[in-house]
Amino acid sequence: MQQILWFSLLAIGLAACGDGSRTLAGATPPAARPSDVTARQALDDRRGELVDPDASAMVFLYYQLAGIDPPIDEWIEQDLRVLSAPAIDKAARRTAVRAELGAAARAVQDVGVIHLTMNANLSDYDPSYGEFTIGALAPSSYVPFDAFRQKIALSFSNGRTAQIWSVPQDQAQAIRDQLGSGRDASLDVTVRITGVQPRPNGGAVLAAVMDYELRQRNTGQRIVRVQVADR
Repeated sequence: MQQILWFSLLAIGLAACGDGSRTLAGATPPAARPSDVTARQALDDRRGELVDPDASAMVFLYYQLAGIDPPIDEWIEQDLRVLSAPAIDKAARRTAVRAELGAAARAVQDVGVIHLTMNANLSDYDPSYGEFTIGALAPSSYVPFDAFRQKIALSFSNGRTAQIWSVPQDQAQAIRDQLGSGRDASLDVTVRITGVQPRPNGGAVLAAVMDYELRQRNTGQRIVRVQVADR
């Protein structure tokens, strides 16, 4: 009986050693892949900022983050200034548009932080949870940008946390009075880029909400400033 048990334990030990794909319970998990660490470091090193960027800036930013060369020649030919130019002027127009697109691409090379102003899409107060929900920051929400026939979405990677604005019940009514029945509030939000998600004819720039200010839309009065802990 002891011999059978010894052989059984030996077989288990050899199987565990021989299959590198298995991890024993309680063992230290493998370190992150170097490529993952490098990618995160590259994003953290981006120090530039964009304030309420236009659609073309977000398209160039997406292509840079995704490591894809944008089809500049195609975009030049689609430009109305080139399409509408007389044949004798087309070469000069192409040169001018190329220079303009090159400048736009260089302007976002180091961008890692984006500042946006948008409608907060604020819910009514939920007394059972003691919170408002900021619909604009929900995981399913995104900010659309459309340029060069490319559709880029700015999505919030920590939306589940960022959308919750916790307010004690004894303060909630005063906030509701300040907002009015329409809960018409604007949102000044700062996000840090965390990655990209390719899609057909464009893709998504993923970003974590760092902080935001909620303001009464008509007066611009600040209601609250929130630092989002979960990045």
